[in-house]
Amino acid sequence: MQKSLKKLRVGRIRYLNVLPIYHPLETGLLGENFDLVYGTPAELNEQMDAGNLDVSSCSSFEYARHPEKYFLLPDIAIGSAGPVMSVLLISQKPISELGGEEILTTAQSHTSAALLRMLFRDCLKLDVSYKTGSVSDFIDQGDLPTAALCIGDEALRLRNDDRYPYRLDLGEAWREWTGLPFIFGVWIVSRKSVESGCFTQDPAELFRNAKNWGDENIEQVIGLAEKAGYMDTEGLTQYFQSLVYDLGEEEQKGLRLFFKRLAEAKEIPSVPELEFYSHQC
Repeated sequence: MQKSLKKLRVGRIRYLNVLPIYHPLETGLLGENFDLVYGTPAELNEQMDAGNLDVSSCSSFEYARHPEKYFLLPDIAIGSAGPVMSVLLISQKPISELGGEEILTTAQSHTSAALLRMLFRDCLKLDVSYKTGSVSDFIDQGDLPTAALCIGDEALRLRNDDRYPYRLDLGEAWREWTGLPFIFGVWIVSRKSVESGCFTQDPAELFRNAKNWGDENIEQVIGLAEKAGYMDTEGLTQYFQSLVYDLGEEEQKGLRLFFKRLAEAKEIPSVPELEFYSHQC
């Protein structure tokens, strides 16, 4: 019996770093056979886990926690092969002097928080404690944390804040430590959605086309991103050039190493296989 077709429910992170991928989806350039749902990485993780979305960009950590629930979309990710610029630990004192301090970590990204814990524990070998909260809320209220992990647009806004003269770029720190790219986010498809019916739009094809559009029209994307006011054209050009949107051999090596170290720290039960989605209708 042929499965009935259903419209894709697509998660969209509310950050500039995925603008090259999502702008052609938001503007109808790639058709309208899908519905977009917006949120932070953590919110979209929860939506995917609850079965409310079919496909979404999400934290690498979420895939590692529940590989039995998801397939990876091939050839697309969000990460860096050096400085990422939008995943930063900002600090009032040198990073090497943070031993014994409490670090405020954003609740918006499980991957970035896990990477920060890993860097302090295994690379920097500094004993610190953590609390979770909104970095912007604390700073806006004048309750300045000694050090804070901020991501996405918040990191772009705070990266040159004079109150925080010391910074650790987590993408750069991982690269210096391992020699590999770091993948902060992946695109996943719900296995339950795949089993329950065919999509009106093949998600792998949709995001392959979106990624290609972003590659070919990056100057237009930079012009759109400039309206947010975080950086000028030169800064945004550098920012988008620092990002990796591929999930090739080197990126997969970096992802597997991250998962291996998460498992060794008992943050996930075991190292998951990278299982990729293929169109089945």
